[in-house]
Amino acid sequence: MDGRGLVRSVRNFGTVQGLRAVRSAWRQRRTDARELPARGAERARVPGPVAGAEPLPGGGIVRFARSELRICVTAGGAVFYGWDGAEPEPSYALDGAPPEPDPRASLEPDKDGGWRVVSERVTVEVSRNGAVEIRTPGGVALRRDLPPRWWEPVHGGTARWVQRTEVAADARFFGLGGRASGPRLRDGTYRLWNTDPGGSFGPGDDPLYITMPVQLVVADAGTHLAFHDNSWDGRVTLREGEEGAGSGHDRPGTSEVRMDGGPLRCWVAVGTPARVLSCWARLTGAPAVPPSWALGPQHARWGFGSEREVRRIAAGYRDRDLPLSAIHLDIDHYDARQVFTVDRERFPDLPGLAKDLREDGVRLVSIVDPAVKAEPGNALYASGLAADVFVKDRRGDEVHGVVRPGDCVYPDFTDPRARRWWGEQYEERLAQGFSGVWHDMNEPVSFTPFGDMTLPRSARHALDGQGGDHREAHNLYGLTMARAGYEGLRQLRPAERPFLFSRSGWAGMQRYGGTWSGDVSTGWPGLRASLSLVLGLGLCGVPYSGPDIGGFDGAPSPELYLRWFQLGAYLPLFRTHAAIDAGRREPWEFGPAVLAHAKAALEERERLHPYFVTLAQLARLTGAPYVRPLWWDSPEDRTLRDCEDTFLLGDALLVAPVLERGADRRAVRLPRGRWYDTATGRAYDGPGQVLVEAPLSRVPVLARGGSVIAVRGGDGSTELEVWAPAVGRRGGGLVVPDSGDGFESTEVERYTTRLVDGRVVVKQISGEGSGPPRWRVRVRGLGAKG
Repeated sequence: MDGRGLVRSVRNFGTVQGLRAVRSAWRQRRTDARELPARGAERARVPGPVAGAEPLPGGGIVRFARSELRICVTAGGAVFYGWDGAEPEPSYALDGAPPEPDPRASLEPDKDGGWRVVSERVTVEVSRNGAVEIRTPGGVALRRDLPPRWWEPVHGGTARWVQRTEVAADARFFGLGGRASGPRLRDGTYRLWNTDPGGSFGPGDDPLYITMPVQLVVADAGTHLAFHDNSWDGRVTLREGEEGAGSGHDRPGTSEVRMDGGPLRCWVAVGTPARVLSCWARLTGAPAVPPSWALGPQHARWGFGSEREVRRIAAGYRDRDLPLSAIHLDIDHYDARQVFTVDRERFPDLPGLAKDLREDGVRLVSIVDPAVKAEPGNALYASGLAADVFVKDRRGDEVHGVVRPGDCVYPDFTDPRARRWWGEQYEERLAQGFSGVWHDMNEPVSFTPFGDMTLPRSARHALDGQGGDHREAHNLYGLTMARAGYEGLRQLRPAERPFLFSRSGWAGMQRYGGTWSGDVSTGWPGLRASLSLVLGLGLCGVPYSGPDIGGFDGAPSPELYLRWFQLGAYLPLFRTHAAIDAGRREPWEFGPAVLAHAKAALEERERLHPYFVTLAQLARLTGAPYVRPLWWDSPEDRTLRDCEDTFLLGDALLVAPVLERGADRRAVRLPRGRWYDTATGRAYDGPGQVLVEAPLSRVPVLARGGSVIAVRGGDGSTELEVWAPAVGRRGGGLVVPDSGDGFESTEVERYTTRLVDGRVVVKQISGEGSGPPRWRVRVRGLGAKG
């Protein structure tokens, strides 16, 4: 560490805390140097020529001179292949056992000495040298994995490997977790290591809190998802292809995955975007449905400071007739910033506060950090020591780091005993009146001036009986913490759906809740990054997320705040939040004009609440994200594939947020079909681009012709808002009624619409036929001008 690193630590964390961080960082470096010796000389290896094959259910094993490849096509159409004996299990990503093999898929010889597995939905071809090609049933190539290469330490140790892949020249890459520069991932290298950037971030910062080896590739030939089930540190280098303008010399797009260790195994799903995400949800688990109230507007700030201030904020919303569902308390409500405690001086009656807010329809949500202060007299620390649940080094000593409370230890959430112990602690949060939790600092973080703010890579983890170190467990930490919290809340309140969202996570985290942007920077680039993160995470199977409205670290201008607020009103998690020194985020703090426009956004969010309930339930049933890229229904449309500033909210709405300063109109790219401006009623026909008004009072929102949208009527009951289909066209929609905050079964209602003699006819479809809708219907768009 140089002098500047020392100064930075002291400035960021205070003199005592900064010196502790420096000492902890040096200790971590010494530990890793001792426990993780240099790799030394390495021996490179490739599969070599094919040597034989063994048929098995769903596929088989293809043997090469220096490796073997296991291939299995599952009954749902997903493809698994693993090298060197890698099997689907154990896996933290999968939700239970892997799917059953497709009994109709068979391994058979292919041309030129290779082999192939043929099934109804996909064909897998393996060349004689170990290249793996995924094709559609019609024979169109979607991806070609070249023969992998391993580097094995001569004196023993884990092998690192590289897998290079070719895709179509016109393909676009999406996914890889939460990327601020997305949603379309340009040429570059993306790291797979969950990282606290050490401050606010913008579009140029990578990696961030959630990284996943999940790629969604969209091309004219089709859409596919590829997941390398490996939690080690790695890098993905992407390069888009280039078409030869009719010359026949296309340069394919390429993806190169490099991992520092762990198994080389991959899952691939093919089909439409909807089918691919449905397959992904079946593999990794259905997204948890948040409680109904968690789909409403929420307010947070690091630095409320007292119960009195929280009551003042709640009264401010109530007195101005502004909808509010929840208030989030940050670490300033803890005693000395230690989790599962309360500062009794500043919050003398937290249960009473929660009770009073609940009577006004407002819930309390608590921050929960994983670090436990390692201090004699700390009851939580003593309990954890007795239960033997903290991360240790190879000598059996607890691993220490420096976080907000000071010198801390960390539960090992890959140990079932630690998960159970941690889940039991949430009883204290529920007793204080909290209705939900948000997990923070769980990459995990240990403050250090060196940049990589986490635990020593040599730290030992249980890995559910497999055993290993932090190189493998790091990216799993947030995921397994979310599991511990979710299972604990389920155990404590089995009749209620837990509300939990986590800053860090990995593939499969949607089983336990959602996430948020983290410390996105205040500024117009941060606003754009907010949308990128939500879209990218949705394509990785995490549908419930949202940003810190207004940005985390600075004072937004009234215009920036309002545009961020208007975007947030159409995102799953609608929450304002800011740092302790970043000023207030209440709508009335930005002047009467902003307050009036923010109130309109809040009221529209409340009006659309039944629609968000429907989207949450459909995400559970189908894996489809609430927020979808514009190409969702038309992945073959190259113009839509390159559109990143507009999104679909479900099937029915197109939202075009204002992402530039001073804009009062904006160009909107439309998918095919009829679209209505919901503010003016004007009709547009796509595909194409139109120029629409975007005054400071609203952002453009267009409804799809023929759609059926569940909304909240003026009397609070559910209504169906139906937008007239174009002449000769039919439409429809799905509605899932709000069944409360428990686990009651839900019924999906199906509706159809058509235009008959100038009237819109709406029918509800059931197993017994069709009939009139059960809800009041309001038709819009009839006679609209185009």
